[in-house]
Amino acid sequence: MTTRYAGKVNAPEFPAGIDWINIDRPLTKSDVAGKLMILDFWTYC
Repeated sequence: MTTRYAGKVNAPEFPAGIDWINIDRPLTKSDVAGKLMILDFWTYC
C-alpha cells in the first residue's frame, strides 16, 4: 500500500528563550532557510 503525502507542512519558529551553543543570538527560520541543519536532541533520564 502506497500512501502519498497530501500537503506541505511548514516548520514552526524556534521558541523564544532557547539557549544555543556556538552562536551569540537566537536563530530564526529565515537564518537557516535553504541550509542543511543537524539537530541533536538529547535529555537526561
